[in-house]
Amino acid sequence: MGLQCCFGGTAIQTLKLAAIPASSSSSCLILKPISKTLTFNFFPRHGNHNPQRFPFSLIARVRALSTAPAADRILAKEVAKPQWKATIDFKWIRENKDEVARNIKNRSSNANLELVLELYEKLLALQKEVERLRGERNVVANKMKGKLEPSERQKLIEEGKNLKEGLTTLEEDLLELTDELQQEAQCIPNMTHPDVPIGDEKCSTVRKMVGNPHEFSFPVKDHLQLGKELDLFDFDSAAEVSGSKFYYLKNEAVMLEMALINWTLSEVMKRGFTPLTTPEIVRSSVVEKCGFQPRGDNTQVPCFFSLFSMSCLNDAKYLFLETQQVYSIEDSDQCLIGTAEITVGGIHMDSILPESLLPLKYVAFSHCFRTEAGAAGTATR
Repeated sequence: MGLQCCFGGTAIQTLKLAAIPASSSSSCLILKPISKTLTFNFFPRHGNHNPQRFPFSLIARVRALSTAPAADRILAKEVAKPQWKATIDFKWIRENKDEVARNIKNRSSNANLELVLELYEKLLALQKEVERLRGERNVVANKMKGKLEPSERQKLIEEGKNLKEGLTTLEEDLLELTDELQQEAQCIPNMTHPDVPIGDEKCSTVRKMVGNPHEFSFPVKDHLQLGKELDLFDFDSAAEVSGSKFYYLKNEAVMLEMALINWTLSEVMKRGFTPLTTPEIVRSSVVEKCGFQPRGDNTQVPCFFSLFSMSCLNDAKYLFLETQQVYSIEDSDQCLIGTAEITVGGIHMDSILPESLLPLKYVAFSHCFRTEAGAAGTATR
């Protein structure tokens, strides 16, 4: 169960990790995020149905939210190597083509399913041809072990040389095709749960109500009115210092924020969570591995991938025509985090942990660097 609580531009994130066997014969376990999340917007995420089979393994799920095919984003002809490779069930995608295509449309993704399937078929054919040549090369090698006439041996040497050269070329093509397929396939979004409504926020449904709204016998003031009357906010000074839609918290509002943070951390620590304050700069590859990809037009400057943060690449052949939704650090592969989920999610990255250490449960507090403030169509109060 994951819990996120936001207070005045900061966020507390919790991450609980469960284990799945690394292999049927191994006692070591790898980490996998528990798939249920609790949000306070009541967007349906998971119901009581049997889990739907997804085309991706754990590794693939964290990368599959990209919205634009790599081929359309790369300026040069050379194929960009993925920063990491998801484990994708291409056979499942091919067998469930219509369902995957419908999900791509419902999620407003620009993933090119037809290109993925075309590249996959080419990959299978090329793999078959490579295996055929390897087999022929082995046959020639075995023949060379016997007693042969000089002319016959020379003929086999020439045949083996030709097979080696042809195989080298095909293996290079295979590597390039594999990278191209991987780059495109990682743009395909995760399959959506059947209970998730299709549409904007107006289509969202309430899954559960906890408690009853409190009724007051007097006109209720919103937080902005209360803050102004009690001298809790300073919008004017913040506008001069930072621009519109920023604010200072003052007086009791500061103490309330700190108290809420402390209370939340204390409560989850009682349930066995380890508290963390995390780095606020992260490698762009970690952001990508956490599955954050660009969506919508709430963007700023040309940059490389991710929902919350991206990193520009200097090499023109890898320059992607996507835009930054938070902040990258110039001349580096690092960016500012938009949520502590990223740094907590990467804390055991590429690690295999023994079962005796599990479960691992973390709660993290961090600043969140995002450009979403004042986005078009969002509430400003």
